[in-house]
Amino acid sequence: MAAPSRTSILIVDDNDVGRAMLRHILIEHGYKVVGTAASGQLGLELAARLQPQIVCLDIMLPDCNGLDVLKRVREQWPQTTVLMVTGDNDRTSVSTAMQHGAAGYIVKPFNPATLLQTIAQVAFKTV
Repeated sequence: MAAPSRTSILIVDDNDVGRAMLRHILIEHGYKVVGTAASGQLGLELAARLQPQIVCLDIMLPDCNGLDVLKRVREQWPQTTVLMVTGDNDRTSVSTAMQHGAAGYIVKPFNPATLLQTIAQVAFKTV
């Protein structure tokens, strides 16, 4: 399994509290959070610059739909794993995300243990 400290993660979520909580949980468990973004455009810019192994991505973003960001990340950086972390539990959104290459889908509010287990699973696959 990939060591948490070697797993670089970018968080893209428009909610300040959600972003901070996710960052705190990941850092507390040894993951390397390389950046955070409150919009899809900034998330794409940071993904290009930082080349994270994992992107934790919300669907509801102020400037675009996170599913569009997912598509762009998977097209431009196919080695990057995208994990949807969102309050959108609509079946169509889940299905669309999985069809476009999301490695997982966590619905907010989430249990930190579920988040960490899912991150560990997708991190293992990125090795």
